[in-house]
Amino acid sequence: MHIPDSFIPFNQAIIYWVIALPFIIMSMKWAKNELDEMKVPVLAALAAGIFAIQAMNIPIGMGTSGHMVGATLVAIVFGSPWAGVLVLTLVLLVQGFAFGDGGITTLGANILNMGVISGFIGYYTYVALRKRTGTSIAALVGAWLGLFTSAIACAVQMWLAGTFPLVPGLMAMGTFHLIIGFIGEGLITAVAIAAIAKSRPDLLEDDFTARPDKHTKEAHA
Repeated sequence: MHIPDSFIPFNQAIIYWVIALPFIIMSMKWAKNELDEMKVPVLAALAAGIFAIQAMNIPIGMGTSGHMVGATLVAIVFGSPWAGVLVLTLVLLVQGFAFGDGGITTLGANILNMGVISGFIGYYTYVALRKRTGTSIAALVGAWLGLFTSAIACAVQMWLAGTFPLVPGLMAMGTFHLIIGFIGEGLITAVAIAAIAKSRPDLLEDDFTARPDKHTKEAHA
């Protein structure tokens, strides 16, 4: 899902930078207001884990690859999609400049897809579903939908760039990420959130997720 420099013309890559930049700025403002010495190590640990799982790229044809993203997991842990944007921005910057994974001019598109689209759609899907389905199912569906939508956005961007035809691109990116979104991104996110909620609920910013017993008692009061 990392779009290389050659896959999008510079004039189009600038457009994605312009769209992504306000989200990056807002994520930095979120960090300034919300992060403290207790939260920074958690953010760093999540960033390191996401960096590791994104290193496992699987070729899926036409010069593209698929992998997990992790923005929804970060957003749920910190109770804000801005956290997902921030972490993915940092991870993609290191990957692009230090390891050549993804392009430099196309960083705006990559941040838009994996940080903004995946994080926002994944998190707010989770928020919409959690009271009806429970934390784990909501996290699974949110992470799955966030990953799938970002893959579709990636395919559309490369079609607009003339890199490859729309339908084959949608089939390649969409089909693969439908599968990996469930068995990889979705399940890992669900298991991680469930484990954190059980063992360290204090790490979760979301009140419903962090303190399910409180809501249960209130419901029976």
